[in-house]
Parts: sequence; C-alpha cells; structure tokens
Amino acid sequence: MQHSSGRRALSEVVSSPQLLNLLRQYWGYGAFRPDQELAVGAVHAGRDTLVVLPTGGGKSLCYQLPALSRGRAVVLSPLIALMHDQVNALQQLGINAECVNSTVTPDQARQTYSRYARNDIDLLYVAPERLVTNWFLQFLANHPPSFFAIDEAHCISQWGHDFRPEYRRLEVLRRNFPTIPICALTATATERVRKDIIQQAHLKDPVIVVGNFDRPNLHYRVEQRTSRRTQIEDIMRAHAGKGGIVYCLSRKDTESLATYLSGQGFQVAAYHAGMPAEARAAVQADFTAEKLDAVIATVAFGMGIDRSNVRFIVHAAMPASIEHYQQETGRAGRDGLPAECVMLHSRGDAAKWRGLFDKDPATTEETLAAKLALLRGMEDFASSMRCRHQLLVEYFGQAWTAESCGNCDNCQPEAGQTQAHPDSTVLAQKILSCVVRLKEQYGLGYTIKVLRGETDNVQPAHCGLSTFGILRDKSAAQIRRWMDDCLADGLLTRTEGDYPVLNVTVEGWRVLRNQRAAKLSAEQTRAPRRSRQERIQQHSSHTALELSAEEARLFDELKNLRLELSQQRRVPAYMILHDTALLEIARARPSTLAELARVPGIGARKLEDFGDDILGLFQDQ
Repeated sequence: MQHSSGRRALSEVVSSPQLLNLLRQYWGYGAFRPDQELAVGAVHAGRDTLVVLPTGGGKSLCYQLPALSRGRAVVLSPLIALMHDQVNALQQLGINAECVNSTVTPDQARQTYSRYARNDIDLLYVAPERLVTNWFLQFLANHPPSFFAIDEAHCISQWGHDFRPEYRRLEVLRRNFPTIPICALTATATERVRKDIIQQAHLKDPVIVVGNFDRPNLHYRVEQRTSRRTQIEDIMRAHAGKGGIVYCLSRKDTESLATYLSGQGFQVAAYHAGMPAEARAAVQADFTAEKLDAVIATVAFGMGIDRSNVRFIVHAAMPASIEHYQQETGRAGRDGLPAECVMLHSRGDAAKWRGLFDKDPATTEETLAAKLALLRGMEDFASSMRCRHQLLVEYFGQAWTAESCGNCDNCQPEAGQTQAHPDSTVLAQKILSCVVRLKEQYGLGYTIKVLRGETDNVQPAHCGLSTFGILRDKSAAQIRRWMDDCLADGLLTRTEGDYPVLNVTVEGWRVLRNQRAAKLSAEQTRAPRRSRQERIQQHSSHTALELSAEEARLFDELKNLRLELSQQRRVPAYMILHDTALLEIARARPSTLAELARVPGIGARKLEDFGDDILGLFQDQ
C-alpha cells in the first residue's frame, strides 16, 4: 500500500504526543486513520510524499496538520472555489489560513504576504499560475515554507483524467527549492499516473501512501436509461431534503434537465463551462450553502466541492473513464454516511464520447488512443455483472478479498435489476471455445454469426466447427450481451485498430478449464413492472440511517440549529459540524461540555464556539 524504507520510524514520529494533541485540539479526533498516520508522519519528517486517498479519506489533513507541527506551508490549488472552501474550513477550526487569487484585491494580497512573512499564516493557498511568477518565486526564496503541498496532483500527469498544462510548470519548485520537501496529493491515480506525478514533480525517494479505494458507504448501481427525466426525478424524490449532483454529457442537457426539474418543484441549477464565471460561482455558492436540491452539471463542476453531506450522485450518461467515475461518485458521502450513486447507461453513450473526442482540437493521435482505452474500461464497468466495488478497487491496482460488498446492484440485486444466468459458466465456455476455434482472428459480429449457425458471409470451413450453431436458439442481441459480459469481466479482450479481433485471456482459459466460474446476465424477459412509489422507496433505502424516532427528531433539530449557526457566520453548514457529529450527539445526548468534547469531530474551537448552543437545545427538551 505504500513505499518507504522508514515506515516504522515514521509511525513513531506521528504517534508522538505533539501530533496527536494537535489532531485532538483542532480536528477533535483521538486517533489518525491508518493511511493518514503514515502520510502525516512522512510530511512532518521532511520526506517527499505522494498521497493517494479516495475522496472522503481525509487527504487534506495529511498536509494541514504538518503545517502546524513543522511550520508554514504553501499549498498549490487549481480552483478558486476550492481554495476558499479550504481556507474557510480551516479558519473555523482556529487555524491561520489564507489564499491569494484573482478574487483578492491588491491591498488584501499585500496584507496576506506581510502576515506570511511574519509567520502569522500556517497555510497559504495559491494557484499554479501565481506560483511560477518571478516575483512570487523570489518572495518565497526570501521567506521559504517548511514544505510545498500540491493538491489535485493528478492534474500534472498527461495520463490522468484532468490533465492541466500549467501543472507541468511546477517543476520550478524542485529547481528553485531543492531542499524543501514536496507533498503531492490526489484522490484518483492509477499506478501509471502515480509514476508520472513522481517524475514530473521531481519527488526524491518519496514515501508513497495509497489508501483503500473502496468506499463501502456508497451504493453503486447502473440502470438502463429508458426515460432519463423520470428516472432522475424519482431519484431526487427519494432523497428529498438531501443534496446531490446530476452529471450530464453536454451543456444543452444540463439546461434542459434543470428546466424540467425546476418545473417539477425542485430547487436546481444548471452548471457548465459556457456560463459566465459569476454565474458559475453563484451556483456553487448556493449548492455549498445547501440552498439547492441538486446541481445539474457537466464535468466542469466538482473539483472544488468540499461539501461533506452530498447524498446522491447521478450520471445521466456514462462518464468517459473509470477515473472520472471514481472521482465524481466520490463526492458523495464524504462524511462516511450512506449515499447512492446511479449511472443511467445506454450503448449509445460511448459513440457520443468518441464524437466529442474527434471534435476536440487538442486531441492528438496519442491522446485519442489513451482516451479510447479509458472509455472501453468504462464500458466494461457499466456492463459488468461483477461487484462494482471490486471492479473499482482492482482497477486501481488493489486486491479484493471479500465475497460480496453487499452494497451494489450486482451484489444486492433488486426488482428490475439484471440477474445472473444460472448457466453462466457453460454459456461462457461455448463463447470462449468458439473464439479459440476461430484462432482468435475474428471480431464480435463474425463470432456471433458462427455461434448462431448463420452461413451468410461465413467461411465454409467455419461451418464445420464444433461451435457452429451451438447457440442457434439465442438472438444475436442476447449473445452480444453475453460477449460484453465476457469482455467486462476480463475473459475476453479486443485488439486495437479499425478491425478489432477477440482474444481469450488468462482468466478466460481458467473458465474453459473449469478453474473458475463465469457470471453472465440472465436472458431478458419482461420483468414485473414496479410502481413509481416502489422505485422511489428503493432509491431511498440506500441512504436511510438507522435511528430511533427520538434520535431522528433530535438529528433534525440539530441540523436546524447548525443551519442557523452557519447563516450567522456566513459559512456552509457542513463547516460548522458534519452530519456524523450531529448523529453522535443525537445518540449520546450530552449534558455537559466535557461529554460533548468526547464526540468525534468537535475540537477545542468548535466546543468553545458552539458548545453552549448545542447543550441549550437539550436543556429545552
């Protein structure tokens, strides 16, 4: 999970009373998460560090706490909204943080630089474009930080899903400050991207911390897109009063869907890159302040979202890569509470993405090949019958040992969901055997013809194969679905190029030799039609909390109190207290400040600021 010759020494560093006291004092937690512990220890010890933790894994703390223990830090952040959210959240904890960007006046910037030079700022957030200016580099040379933190570090890699050319210029950090440690952080990076980050940022013998990519609190499901508007409306009604994001493929789709949902009584807003910057900022502010039920957005929305209590993510069409999907769904349930992630999928989605790739003037032959490979991986994920959690974990290079996640559509099938065929392994063996007998020299369409026993444009020699007509009683569409299942589960692969051919993989040979089972979708039959209320209830169950009636009432009252406090302070509600803290308070019913201080997530500053208000709520019962 990590690379470091000094893991034990780093663990001893981070377990010191100083760091644990800082964690308790500011963040209100009595222990680090395992991956946080190693990352904080590495940064505190002055090591170059690469931290890959999924969204909601506590990535930011890995550099924020060392800025208190080791000394001031400069943080490179790609988005203004992300900077402001981080700074506001830190200030609520009593930590001195500031940002300098295009929204800050020259006088405010001068005051911030002056405070930084006096060592009155623990964390200074800036954009990459500002960092590489000659003036700012000279300023840092005169007032060097104890370390640099590069947030959203996947932007530095051309193999990442959100490559940004300006991030390539960050190599000036190592050239101008060869002895100052660098901590690079991201929520999404395959092994190839991790290696590129290390190379491009010139990290020296870095400690690499890769957290568990599984998000067990997220319910993943893929539904065939039949009536997009109705399906999304049902999901939003299921999660009434809870915030979510709906991702669309095009700007036009965001606007038309937002118009429809507004007409159905929802508080929603469209968001896309074609809108004026002020309008985009207003939508993001309303979403962060919990004034909207959902944002209907393109992928332009999300990187700066720090809101912890997003309860649902909907993809109105298949995203372009598993990296995009993992990061976008990762914006749900950052607080660890249940959330639902639904992808509405159609076979036409991939063709739409290919069209967009072709129209992009920045696309080269090399980048197009990389994008198409990522798209094929996403297609395989969408059509797979295997555990969604397992597919994501294994995609990012980690082992999966559980039999079932119990929290996805394939491990917890529901009415209307695709079921597994009882003869999956036998059917897969027939398909794989046919590919072998065709000497792995033909594509999907031709193989289907042989399996169905068709003679039109089929070579006479192939009409004599033992697999010729072995599935003659099945439709071409059904066989295609099973072959897609084989591709999705890694039993078959397709070659590159205009005329891809099928190959049987190592795992496919294991199925042929009865060394493992296959899982193919059941033949499509007309399933009993569920009522709309049943569909809504099904979605709602994936974010339900196990609370008694009294606990639920207290939880709602605490949320109302939090909203009042957030409005008074003009900060988002989740920055006051996370839902997890409110739940613990509702269950514990503390009667003293000492009891309240034992609730995880309530540090000294929050206890001082909000303790009396919270206890007053219980005294009024």
